[in-house]
Amino acid sequence: MKSIYAGCLLITATAICSMGCNNGEAQVNTHRPASIGIIGDTADVETPVKGGVALIGGGGNVNGAFQWMLERSGGGDVVILTASNSAGYNEDFNALGKVNSVETLNITTRELANNDTVANIIRNAELLFIAGGDQSRYMAQWRGTKVNAAINYLLQEKKAPVGGTSAGCAILSGMYYSGEGGSAVSDSVLANPYDSLVTLYNNDFLEAPYLQNVISDQHYVARKREGRHVTFMSRIIKDWNIFPKGIAVDEKTAVCIDEQGAAKVFGVSKAYFISTDSLKKPELCVKDQPLQWKDNGEALRVYEVPATATGNGSFQVADFDPAKASGGTWYWWWVEDGQLKRKVI
Repeated sequence: MKSIYAGCLLITATAICSMGCNNGEAQVNTHRPASIGIIGDTADVETPVKGGVALIGGGGNVNGAFQWMLERSGGGDVVILTASNSAGYNEDFNALGKVNSVETLNITTRELANNDTVANIIRNAELLFIAGGDQSRYMAQWRGTKVNAAINYLLQEKKAPVGGTSAGCAILSGMYYSGEGGSAVSDSVLANPYDSLVTLYNNDFLEAPYLQNVISDQHYVARKREGRHVTFMSRIIKDWNIFPKGIAVDEKTAVCIDEQGAAKVFGVSKAYFISTDSLKKPELCVKDQPLQWKDNGEALRVYEVPATATGNGSFQVADFDPAKASGGTWYWWWVEDGQLKRKVI
């Protein structure tokens, strides 16, 4: 069923909504659990989709990344997930391209996250976007639920575009930092890698393609999170004997990864692709002592890519092959006595 625009009625909060308005006003529909705003036609459509993941660093929208996802959605149904009771992204997506509908679901309890109607709305989406907020709430309320399964269905089977900003970005990587108890700060965790705020999880939530062995971080340069990200990676090596990759995104910046694992960087700042080496373990990663990860000043290989509005650079997230990278600058990063250092390669 195609959207109907002529004679469109505003849907009240108590009405049963079979179609909504495309006049830019989001409508609340209590007969769709968790729904706090709808623009367009809620009758499901099927459009051709292309897979892809957009990792956005928070701090503001990245229209280039939104348009990248919209193009891959085929103009179908857009669903936004949040736990903060804000439907502001409805207007943002609706303004950037013609779609059948845009709807925000405010999923704040495990009961809602296990609701069949809520899960089916997600499964029927041609584009899913996870808003920012607090990733520990998403973990506590969504992990292991029907909503969790529905998101993974989009990522793994339907192969629709899925994006997330800030907290939404954090949970899209296979290994993730939960932020429960408070936000870890670089200086503190470099001084003590086993600070209680370093709370990490390993592939027990979302299953984005190519990101199983990746841990992401956001607000990267703006909040000086390079040191904490490196600390997270050192803990993953020490505790799980896994040598992870890192993808980090600054504010108003996005890494968009297509169905082949190729990434471009959209926005106004920078993104970072970080590789560890199984021959280069941290020399000292213990409680209450500064992190040491030197390896003669070549502990981690880092590719810094500046963003542009239309997407810059190329990086193969599929294999992190340095020979396939373009548009950026290579660095060595290392940690000496709890201090992060870097040099151009």
